Amino acid sequence: MPRKRDELEAVWKALASPVRRAILDDLRVGPRTTGAIAERFPKLTRFAVMQHLRVLEGAELVIPRREGRERYNYLNPVPIQRIYDRWVSRYMKPWTEALVSLQDELETRSREEHA
Repeated sequence: MPRKRDELEAVWKALASPVRRAILDDLRVGPRTTGAIAERFPKLTRFAVMQHLRVLEGAELVIPRREGRERYNYLNPVPIQRIYDRWVSRYMKPWTEALVSLQDELETRSREEHA
């Protein structure tokens, strides 16, 4: 029986690259042209930056929009929110509760030792 493809697989793969994460961080400030993004990565060719943008676009993390000859790239945070909802939030609450309980226990012991 073939395994159902994870709908977030493309997002995970896109986020696996430090260059693509840096591009997303840059786009948090606002949309950038492909040329402006390429300038921020002088060690990469423009073609390499365009390949990274294609991966981000395929994962729906970047939405391109053409204005004349310029291509503006916009951050789409929805796939990252889906990862948060599906993975992070599930595990965050039990860990947070455990850490709060540990803090309470340590503070109680400290108060008892000093009393």
